[in-house]
Amino acid sequence: MTGQMTKQVTTEMVGRDAAGARHSKQRGSLTLFGIGLTVMLLFVGGFSVDLWRAHSERRALAEMADAAAAAGANAVDADLLRADGTLRLDPGLAEAYAFDSIANQADRRALTGAPLVQASTEVIVVQLTGQVEMTLLRILSGGEPFEIVVTAEAAPISSFTP
Repeated sequence: MTGQMTKQVTTEMVGRDAAGARHSKQRGSLTLFGIGLTVMLLFVGGFSVDLWRAHSERRALAEMADAAAAAGANAVDADLLRADGTLRLDPGLAEAYAFDSIANQADRRALTGAPLVQASTEVIVVQLTGQVEMTLLRILSGGEPFEIVVTAEAAPISSFTP
């Protein structure tokens, strides 16, 4: 019984031409499928590399903005704190600390344009803008780089309660 099934399956998958030589009825469809699968995998790989690059650059910008905001939040008005214990920022000094932090960052390759830093006596806000050049997604986006905007804010806090 098994021999008949094997013979039947083999006969269906392999035919004979006019000279009696055996040939396959698939005629390269597996090759075409393999090429299509390879192209699709290359596309998915390129897409994931672009997304990873954008995520990585956004993370670097966010870390830079966080560090600048934290540095600015350390610019406490010392005279006011000593006089009556009021914890307030010195806005000019806070902005200077934030700009100094950004200037001393090692990884600034995605940063484009001037950073926006605004400080009040209560809070400091840092906004950074960056761009990421895409490879495969450049085709879909019309060749334009991907823009990233991150914002961080920080406020001084007291470590003790008098």
